[in-house]
Amino acid sequence: GGGAVLWCHRVVPPWPPRPASGPGAAAARIARVETSLDRSVRLLLIAILAVLGIMLAQPWLQRQFYSATEPRAIEPRGDLAEWERTTIAIFDRVSPSVVQVAGRAGGDAFAGAEPDEQNGSGGAQTGTGFIWDAAGHIVTNAHVVQGATEIAVRLANGDVARAELRGIAPNYDLAVLRVSTTRPLPPPIPVGSSGDLKVGQAAFAIGNPFGLDQSLTTGVISALKRRLPTSAGREISNVIQTDAAINPGNSGGPLLDSAGRLIGVNT
Repeated sequence: GGGAVLWCHRVVPPWPPRPASGPGAAAARIARVETSLDRSVRLLLIAILAVLGIMLAQPWLQRQFYSATEPRAIEPRGDLAEWERTTIAIFDRVSPSVVQVAGRAGGDAFAGAEPDEQNGSGGAQTGTGFIWDAAGHIVTNAHVVQGATEIAVRLANGDVARAELRGIAPNYDLAVLRVSTTRPLPPPIPVGSSGDLKVGQAAFAIGNPFGLDQSLTTGVISALKRRLPTSAGREISNVIQTDAAINPGNSGGPLLDSAGRLIGVNT
């Protein structure tokens, strides 16, 4: 009948836009990726440079912030170890009785002497010896004084005295000297026994290696009953092998046990 007619329009939202396609869109995406990579590379380079800068500045930073401005206090130490006290006691007791021996075929025995070299014509050599008794007898190696016409002995206190050869046993590389001095000598070294030595027990050598007097080296008995060839073509039997350093100039010095007793002669 004469009613009004209403028209309604439904509003439909637009479809989501499709991503752009084509060469231009691909180039844009590549550009965005490259921009992101460039940013990451720049950040990485900045981090690397920062680390390098810190590393280079570290010494300066340590000097500025960690350097001690006051003298450092000396840290007190505890007692010496038992083996250290033993070593010190052995050296203090025995070293005054260890001497330096020099032999020369004419002239001053100590002039131009080289440690433990074979005597040539007019040449000189030095080695080590030790006081055997209160009469002034000194034991050393035969090769130290063999062929020498002038022999001198320098005591631990620096005194130098003439000495004469009293006996020599090349087969054992041993020689006995007698020193001429009016001054009292240090006491002889206590004599021990090499017959009951054990491989592994401590050994101590005192001598004048390379002309450096009063040097102590330590080690152990490495082996027993070795045979030692000599330059004269002979062999010395029943030799004690030790890893205590024995260098040119040590020849003729004492080898000691942990009680400070004489158990051998270094050669």
